[in-house]
Amino acid sequence: MIILITGASKNGKSKIAEEIAVSYNLPRFYIAAMVPYGADAREAIARHKNMRAGKGFVTIERYTDIGGADIEPGCAVLIECIGNLLANEMFSGAGQADADIRIISGIEHLADMAEALIIVTSQVGADGIKYEAQTMEYIKNIGKINSRIADMADCVIEAVYGIPVILKGEMPL
Repeated sequence: MIILITGASKNGKSKIAEEIAVSYNLPRFYIAAMVPYGADAREAIARHKNMRAGKGFVTIERYTDIGGADIEPGCAVLIECIGNLLANEMFSGAGQADADIRIISGIEHLADMAEALIIVTSQVGADGIKYEAQTMEYIKNIGKINSRIADMADCVIEAVYGIPVILKGEMPL
């Protein structure tokens, strides 16, 4: 089962994703993609760690190459989040070329191994503003990745002010 959760920043995506992951009576893995650069990132990471404390997650910090994450077959995996993962893939090491393909390939690999794959992403680019070339490439890539995951997903949820709005499939709780 693949579940994609999208929405604007600070709209409850992580809370919804964790509730879904915890509903599975399976080993739980949390793939954290946010690199702890700066105070804001460290604060966000601490907030997310507190949110999932005591919920049985094994945290895997994986900033690129998510397909290489060491998970148990038949588990529940929560990926947080595609936006951070894409930025890492595009702007550190491997470069922009094929970042979307690397991420989709990793997701396909994890989906083959996991019983439940819960993926958090963000909606970007809806403001219609034209940005610098690198930012526009990022917006294009996240759109391609989100579209591909939504196509693969059994359930797509948009978090709107903490309320899960089902866009595809049925709520897996």
